[in-house]
Amino acid sequence: MVSLASFAYLLTLVDTTAAGRAYAAYGGVYIVASISWLWLVENSKPDRWDVTGALICLVGAAVILFPTRA
Repeated sequence: MVSLASFAYLLTLVDTTAAGRAYAAYGGVYIVASISWLWLVENSKPDRWDVTGALICLVGAAVILFPTRA
């Protein structure tokens, strides 16, 4: 809860044009962290669909974050 609240607060400090991109990056990392939690804490090995979905999310976040903009 503290981490999520801290993130939400810090997101309000980001320039308005970049806040959505920061949130997209957070979403990708959150999904990967959730899959990691499933594996490491709940002892449930992710299947190929879990891993594929997480990778798609990370690629999507990278597409949003890293292109140069005019």
